[in-house]
Amino acid sequence: MNHTWRYADTFEYLERVGKMPPVIICCACNGGVQGKESNAALPETAEEIAESVGGAYDAGASMVHVHARDPKHLTRPATSTEVWLDVNTRIRQRCPEIIINNTTGGGPGMTMEERLRCLPARPEVASLNLTPDMSKFRLKARPDTLPDPHPEVVYDDCIPFSYKLVSQFAAAMKAQGVKPELETYHSGGSWVMRDLIAQGLIEKPYWIQTVMGYQTSSWATPENVINLIREFPDGTVWLTSGIGPNQLPMTTMALILGGHVRVGLEDNVYYRRGELATGNAQLVARAVRLAHELGRDVATPAQARAMLGLSATPSAY
Repeated sequence: MNHTWRYADTFEYLERVGKMPPVIICCACNGGVQGKESNAALPETAEEIAESVGGAYDAGASMVHVHARDPKHLTRPATSTEVWLDVNTRIRQRCPEIIINNTTGGGPGMTMEERLRCLPARPEVASLNLTPDMSKFRLKARPDTLPDPHPEVVYDDCIPFSYKLVSQFAAAMKAQGVKPELETYHSGGSWVMRDLIAQGLIEKPYWIQTVMGYQTSSWATPENVINLIREFPDGTVWLTSGIGPNQLPMTTMALILGGHVRVGLEDNVYYRRGELATGNAQLVARAVRLAHELGRDVATPAQARAMLGLSATPSAY
């Protein structure tokens, strides 16, 4: 079966009811902002990241989206290729077949050049923000029992991605053989996708993620999901993420529609209201159970590679 179609088309959807493709589960294992002050299970060091990703891999994740941290300052994002190589190498040693997806979104305070330093570390996929990233939130105080303690932080800023910068990032990925994961927060991202296609900077199948419930993204509602995916170009393989309490309903909706899912501690540190998640493996295991209840198989890394047009041979380090 063709693994790309127009997910919001009534008749294409009905043709696939009961025979949806295996679901790709991407584990967003840590993120570039919050850390153990929010959930002790959130991995920070390279060793912790590899261990946590290993649990998610064993539970059914075929892809990991990872933010490397500065080993000398664990609350800050990594800014050197050497650190990224160490993290990717440890993940590959623990997870021989998983698809490694590095962030170019990074974290607060990074330069655009620093955001690209993960690419020479040979990820197979890298996230590509399509629009400016504006957010405002409170980051919990980090106690002095953890490295790099800090008081409560109020973050209010914008990462100014522009057409020019997005094109430069896409060109850098293409030059290094890295597939972009196109992250769109709202319908404006579709304008940028088409600009990249017109320039020949991205190729089918397009791996597109809808980020739902993030500040200045679309509200995490079924109607908004349908409206976003309706505007995607032909040849799209779609996954979605939901932030915080939106993770579970967005995961369920994507499974119903034949899409793919992203779960993990970057997006949501809770398992249910008032109960912190015990780790990435717990969140992946729930997505696996949901998929099976809804009649979806879970994609192996090899199946995910085939669906995304990636090399059948995992990256070597």
